[in-house]
Amino acid sequence: MGSKTLVYKQKVNGNLTEASKHLERLSNAITELKRVYSFPLKAADYKQLVLDVQSLAFSDQVIYRFSKLQDCMGAKLFKSLLLYQGENVNKPFLDILNQLEKMEVIDVDEWFEIRDLRNEIAPDYEDKDDVAVNLLNSIDRLRSELTRILDDIRVMIE
Repeated sequence: MGSKTLVYKQKVNGNLTEASKHLERLSNAITELKRVYSFPLKAADYKQLVLDVQSLAFSDQVIYRFSKLQDCMGAKLFKSLLLYQGENVNKPFLDILNQLEKMEVIDVDEWFEIRDLRNEIAPDYEDKDDVAVNLLNSIDRLRSELTRILDDIRVMIE
């Protein structure tokens, strides 16, 4: 294994570790919320959730960690994986996503759903209960796909 390949593998491993940390903390926060609230979360439950400081903190943690996870995967992990695989990453992001789809790492349409959900977080969601409920439910639903992507990347670099 050449020194360049080893450097790229270390970069993938570092990005994978970062992404895994975000996913683990996101999952832990959802687990804590599920101890009290049923998912998919209903609007009435969310109204109760925001009144409980600890539940609200877990809710914010889910949304924050999802945002950080999506950023890490999209901005760092995917590119480092392609570099490790010997691919050129000096191309439009859509081309990078298409290459990852050919490698069966992601489904481009599903990744756009994940990205769009992350973009919903950017505006202030706190005064819009329906948006917050949708975010939490969607993140919970997409968590298994994010886990699968990270697991598949882990297997690819072993």
